[in-house]
Amino acid sequence: MGVAITKQSIDLGIVTTNGPAMLAFYRDLLGLTLQGEMPMPGGKGTMHRLLCGDSLIKLVVMPELPAAAVPGGIGGGAGYRYWTISVSNLDQMAQACTAAGHKLVWPVREIRKGIRIAMVEDPDGNWVEFLQIG
Repeated sequence: MGVAITKQSIDLGIVTTNGPAMLAFYRDLLGLTLQGEMPMPGGKGTMHRLLCGDSLIKLVVMPELPAAAVPGGIGGGAGYRYWTISVSNLDQMAQACTAAGHKLVWPVREIRKGIRIAMVEDPDGNWVEFLQIG
């Protein structure tokens, strides 16, 4: 028996102490819609809920993190290393990220006929893939 899915999208939690820079990246540069914010249970930190299509990105800003924080990227270690946003404006997003000073870790490239990608680092070093089909 597998999960009984009740929503055709995911919620992704990104934990940071770098709230202003991360909000500027996800909300202002990428254009994700701020749905709202709320204090975290226990009174430590704030969750900013951003919509990415039907998926919810939960940007959790904490006053401090444990010492064992690990940077992102596919080669950075096991576990979740990147996430993908399907776009129709790949070249423009890659240019906007570069112009805003974010590292384009994989420049725009075609990985298969008609499928192009680019990857950028967010302010905390997590990788975000942009995927364009067609």
